[in-house]
Amino acid sequence: MYHRRILDWDDAYTNGAYIAGGDRWPETFWAAPAKAWRDERAAAGKAKLGLEYGPGERNRFDLFLPDGESKGLVIFIHGGYWMKFDQSYWSHLARGPVESGYTVAMPTYTLCPQNRIAGITKEIGHAVEKIAGMVDGPIRITGHSAGGHLATRMVCTDSPLSESVRGRISKVVSLSGLHDLRPLMRAAMNDTLHIDEAEAKAESPLFLEPISGIPVTFWVGGTERSEFIRQSKLLANAWIGVGGATAYVEQPDRHHFNIIDGLADAAHPLTRALLAD
Repeated sequence: MYHRRILDWDDAYTNGAYIAGGDRWPETFWAAPAKAWRDERAAAGKAKLGLEYGPGERNRFDLFLPDGESKGLVIFIHGGYWMKFDQSYWSHLARGPVESGYTVAMPTYTLCPQNRIAGITKEIGHAVEKIAGMVDGPIRITGHSAGGHLATRMVCTDSPLSESVRGRISKVVSLSGLHDLRPLMRAAMNDTLHIDEAEAKAESPLFLEPISGIPVTFWVGGTERSEFIRQSKLLANAWIGVGGATAYVEQPDRHHFNIIDGLADAAHPLTRALLAD
């Protein structure tokens, strides 16, 4: 019998140090291609940038339009441990859904410590409501890491979304999401996040129930840190037990930073899974 115990929680949730060239990832592999594709769509008149969904300075989203009639709406929620980045790093990930005929929205939010995770959940709820009012059709929500947490929060039974918007959500894909916040209370990042026991319970989808009838896919890289794999498996299994419809996909040879790349390709299994009826 083997008893496993994590002694270093900072290391358990560290990604870049375990990825070759991890320090170059944000600017070289995300920001640069994002800007190139964003500029391309803007030049074609198919991008609306910096739209407001609320009064906060970071209550903004970018909207990318397909060339033809829109089939529906995809919302991508970015990660960064609720502490870093904005929507501009991920524009190129709209390519797959846009080329498949969908309108794609990418919101950002007020970061910690200026905000709490509970506050970010509310802000994303406001963003989804605003965007849903602008784009007709079914809604598909996806998010990466902390954004994967926020994507699943939108389809918990205590979701901040209205009944009408909930009824339009046809699929959620959480990419390497964080669904149990308690471990993060043991990491140094909690000096910024300020998660306490009450918020960990209230904001962890693990302790909440899913809205009935919305399929949720948990997609994670096979070479990710074990905590991210565990977190995805955890909620995929827990939500089945309370009547949810879940799927779990572990994509081989993908790590925490490149697990999202498939969204840039209309033919990739990740994009197809997100858009499938």
